[in-house]
Amino acid sequence: MLKVSRQVVFLPLVFVSTSVLAQIKVGVDLSMTGAAASIGSSSKKAVLLWPKEIAGQKLEYIILDDASDPGNAVRNAHKLINENKVDIIVGPNLTSASLAMLDSLAESSTPMITLAAAASIVSPMDEKRKWVFKMQQNDSHMASLLTQNMAERGYKRIAFIGFADAYGESWANEFSKFSELRKISIVANERYARTDASVTAQILKIMTSKPDAVLIAGSGTPAVLPQKTLKERGYSGQIYQTHGIASQEFLNLGGKDVEGTLFPTGPAVVASQLPASNQVKKVALDFSSQFQAAYANEHSVNSLNQFAADAWGAYMLMARAIPDAIKLARPGTKEFRIALRNMIENTHDFVIPQGVVSMSATDHVGLDQRSRVMARIQNGKFVYLSGG
Repeated sequence: MLKVSRQVVFLPLVFVSTSVLAQIKVGVDLSMTGAAASIGSSSKKAVLLWPKEIAGQKLEYIILDDASDPGNAVRNAHKLINENKVDIIVGPNLTSASLAMLDSLAESSTPMITLAAAASIVSPMDEKRKWVFKMQQNDSHMASLLTQNMAERGYKRIAFIGFADAYGESWANEFSKFSELRKISIVANERYARTDASVTAQILKIMTSKPDAVLIAGSGTPAVLPQKTLKERGYSGQIYQTHGIASQEFLNLGGKDVEGTLFPTGPAVVASQLPASNQVKKVALDFSSQFQAAYANEHSVNSLNQFAADAWGAYMLMARAIPDAIKLARPGTKEFRIALRNMIENTHDFVIPQGVVSMSATDHVGLDQRSRVMARIQNGKFVYLSGG
């Protein structure tokens, strides 16, 4: 595995359109190594399936690894913008990296479709955030559904442990708001780093609070550690996770310790199990079938995950916007980047694997209740429960 410390990592071009006349350049920044590697590698699998032509225009994809480091992400953004002259950026996977890239995007008038989660990336809207669109559901959207499930099950005392970063803080804030609304008490509030090897001290404090249930606000494989520790310490109550766990890597690492976990997720994760009436089901199944066929020999695709579906949704947004943007300006120019941004912002009633998108000048997510369902981990698989 490639080791990095605080140095930027520029991976070789993964694939490029074969035509020397390629005009549209798409920069992609992903966390393919480091603490968020399980997320970035899932995103990359979907990116490698992106068609190389949209509306007769050849596309060139330039994929870089930020090694799960916000500083690397910023340097990658500078390279993509200033050296590669990209028309749009997709990624990064991390909230902290996305926030760190805002200045570069605004200064160069470059639109970005982020694959990170926190609402703070696109809200409150301002002159910097207007260049960013977000694929993942807002934490508030998921926290609302999750606390509704807790209330329906009669859980009144909840302990919280989340990442000591922007993702964990966003979830802590949103969970607190909806817990108060639903008369749920937060009896413990702990943090840990994605790279921590132990959370025993935090879990002992949680156990002392005698919660009805525990919410772990983490993503990717680092979200497994608190759950394993809870099980080792004999906790038998309900454990909840966030939509950041929806990957086969989480299931593989968690094993029996994550059985029974309840969590909110995007509909694509359980596409085949959705009710026939679900408006997203057909598009989600179409992508699921393509993804499964492409990676049929890999164990990691037993369950389509959140991050691959988000990356495919980013492609769909570009594919929808590019034909109209090309009518207004030539790729490679500031005018084209502005036109592309404007066309994405005008997306309305557009079905992607994770929901239905209707954006506006003040809403650069555009997802409603059709973008979320409740699921459970059962027999090593993600199982649809309700919603959508």
